[in-house]
Amino acid sequence: MAIVRARHAMGRIFLGLGVIFLLFFSTVGKGVLSAESAVGGRFILQDHFGNTVTDRTYQGSFMLVTFGYTFCPDVCPTNLSNMSDAMDVLGDKARQVTPIFITVDPDRDTVKQLRDYVDSFHPRLVGLTGPKAMIDRLATGYKVKYALQKPDKTDDEWYTVDHTASIYLMAPDGRFLVKFAHGMDPEKMARRILDFL
Repeated sequence: MAIVRARHAMGRIFLGLGVIFLLFFSTVGKGVLSAESAVGGRFILQDHFGNTVTDRTYQGSFMLVTFGYTFCPDVCPTNLSNMSDAMDVLGDKARQVTPIFITVDPDRDTVKQLRDYVDSFHPRLVGLTGPKAMIDRLATGYKVKYALQKPDKTDDEWYTVDHTASIYLMAPDGRFLVKFAHGMDPEKMARRILDFL
């Protein structure tokens, strides 16, 4: 009898979680990807401390978002350095901005790997990782393209990932504001960000 009750209780828990999951993902992309805001998306991911975060975690703050991976040889370090320098140029106003690095290589970019990596850049930089399906959905929302390059199939650990290298400024309500090209001068980036603060 106790086993039957326990099974029924577990069934209700899983049913409840399933309903929450469906409700969340049924709204992903709706409203956010409107004519007014063609870039962005909802998400549930883990930050570089292992905390579960969503897009709503950062509501009320401007987000400076880029996609990449920690094994990236040059594009990602350049983007993150430029974002960090732009944050420094903003001075006290940088408190209004959360810089975010979203991995496109979740298999290798674990929470610990991200934590070790983002420590090399701005102290407020947030690294995000999670299930590939969620990363794919979010990349689509941001119009980010990426593809794994594995020329030698005998060594799965060493590969590169071609990916879009843009940086996106999002409003505190999640609306897309402006996209910065890879390699943009940090001072120019900061001046453009100031237009919205």
